[in-house]
Amino acid sequence: MSLPVIDAIQQLMLQANEPVMSFDLVNMWRTMGPFAKFIAMVLAVMSVWSLGVAVERLMTYGRATKASRKYAADLAQLLPAGKIKDAVELAKSKPFARGYLPKVLGLALDEYHRGMEALQNKGPRDVGDFDIVAAVNRAIDRSQLRTINELRRGLGSLATIGSTAPFVGLLGTVAGIITAFQAMAATGSGGLGSVSAGIAEALVTTAFGLLVAIPAVMFFNYFTNRVEEIQVDVTDSANELMDFFIKEGRS
Repeated sequence: MSLPVIDAIQQLMLQANEPVMSFDLVNMWRTMGPFAKFIAMVLAVMSVWSLGVAVERLMTYGRATKASRKYAADLAQLLPAGKIKDAVELAKSKPFARGYLPKVLGLALDEYHRGMEALQNKGPRDVGDFDIVAAVNRAIDRSQLRTINELRRGLGSLATIGSTAPFVGLLGTVAGIITAFQAMAATGSGGLGSVSAGIAEALVTTAFGLLVAIPAVMFFNYFTNRVEEIQVDVTDSANELMDFFIKEGRS
C-alpha cells in the first residue's frame, strides 16, 4: 500500500475520532457548561424584563395621550365659560387621571382657583396680596417635573439592559472558549472539528446578548423621543393656559 493512501486513511481515522457537534440550539444547550447556562438564563431574564417594560410603557403612553387629548378638548369649552372649578374636578375624575395634561393643567387650575379665593377673602394669618401668576407658574413647574419623571419610569432599565447585555453575553463566550481550550489540552485533540464546536458553543451567548440588547436600545430611543414630544406638548399647553390667565377679563 502506497504512502499517500496510508496518510489519507490515517487522516480519515483522526477525523472520525473527532467529536461531531450538532449546531442546533437544543444540542448546544445540552453541551453548554454550567456557567454558560447561567449566563443564558440571566440574558433570558433581561429579555423578558425589557419586553415587559416596553409593553407597559406603550400602554401607559397610549392611555395618557388619549386622556390628554380628550381633556384638552373639554378644557377649551370650560375655560371661556369661566368654569374653573369644573375644569379642576374634571382633571381629577377617573377617565382623565392617567393623562399628562390633566395632571399638569389640573394642578395649575386648582392653584389659580384657590389663589383667586385667597385674594378675595382675608384670613387671620393673611400676609397681604401675592402674585397669583407666579404661584400658578410654580405649580406648573412642580407638576410638570413629577409628570415627566413618571413618564420616564422604566427607561433606565432599558438603557441598562441595552448597554450591558452584549458584555454579559461576551462573558459567557470568554468562559466557553476557555473551557473549550482546557478540554483540548486535557484530551490532546486539536482538530478543526473540536475547535469549531467549542467556539460555536461559546458564541451562542454573545449572539443571545446582542439579540437582547438590540430591541432594548431601539425601545429606549423610541420612548425617549416620545417623552420629549410629550414634554413639548405639556409646555405649550401650560404656556397657553398662562396666557389665558393673564389676559382673562381684558378686551
